[in-house]
Amino acid sequence: MARPIRTIDLFAGAGGLALGFEMAKLGFEPVYAVEIDRDAATTFKQHFRCDVHMGSISTVVRYPEAEVIIGGPPCQGFSALGRDRSDESRALINELWRDYVRAVCEVRPQAFVIENVPQFQRSPQFEQLLWLMANDPVLSEYRYNFGVLNAADYGVPQVRRRGIFVAVRGDRDVPWPPPPTHGPASKHGTLYRTVRDAIGDLPARPTGIELNYLAEHQDLHLGRSVTPKSLERYRAIPAGGNRFDLRRNRPDLEPRCWKNKPTGTSDVMGRLHWDRPSVTIRTEFFKPEKGRYLHPEEHRPITHREAARLQSFPDDFFFEGNKLSIARQIGNAVPPLLGKALAEFVYRLVFMTVD
Repeated sequence: MARPIRTIDLFAGAGGLALGFEMAKLGFEPVYAVEIDRDAATTFKQHFRCDVHMGSISTVVRYPEAEVIIGGPPCQGFSALGRDRSDESRALINELWRDYVRAVCEVRPQAFVIENVPQFQRSPQFEQLLWLMANDPVLSEYRYNFGVLNAADYGVPQVRRRGIFVAVRGDRDVPWPPPPTHGPASKHGTLYRTVRDAIGDLPARPTGIELNYLAEHQDLHLGRSVTPKSLERYRAIPAGGNRFDLRRNRPDLEPRCWKNKPTGTSDVMGRLHWDRPSVTIRTEFFKPEKGRYLHPEEHRPITHREAARLQSFPDDFFFEGNKLSIARQIGNAVPPLLGKALAEFVYRLVFMTVD
């Protein structure tokens, strides 16, 4: 039996990226992870059964040996969604990528993968990373490439653009991008996976309001208690519609803040389209006032199970925590199928035996 390819997962979250490496079935095996959120760390540990450091990455004393390091330093400091944070908070978050680099320099893996928002690759911090890749005595041993990938191009039923950086130790070039498996750029022109592909077989009505834990099953097809006025608003949104349909169909239901904002995003209070990939699933997908998170036909937001499927999590992946915590874990995760494509890419570059 071939020796496992040991991986370390930094800023691991619930383990979406690690799950993708596992799904590739190429021998990748987590030996260590770091995650500060207790519920997410518990989710990771109960699935992968490896040592998990539940705390700040800055408190890690020593890393074990590993062939690959993967992970995504927190993105709120770079993302437009984090603009409400204090300057001090953003600055601290923006520097966490250095702890990732510290781990690489200590472990010296055969390859490493950094996942982040696209904005990171346009930041001063990224310029510093590129300088280190050319000048640091350890990092300069790596060749690398990077760019923005759309998860839909790799089988995820969701448009989600992420900045990906892949580095391998030695003189091997890193071609770019990893070959898409879906969409017009894929080798065989495989169609994108759609919302219907992902959730079309689930019951139209959610199966419960509260989390239901059974022996080896977690029911996340959870409804949300809404006010009668919210339900009226949902009913006023036609297929493919959004908040602007309230102005046309039921102006009496349009909130004052929207009346005072006649232009803006068309995703707010929008319905997902059955035959397209979904919009990006974020941590508050259960609030249609935050984005296009209404079910394509039913008068309700999407459920936790539907969101997990749109992120490409299998139904047997068990999340720890309450409803809000699980939603946060789902929305923050790297879609596992994107992780699987990255695992296959790294394996071909570094570990594939050439006869």
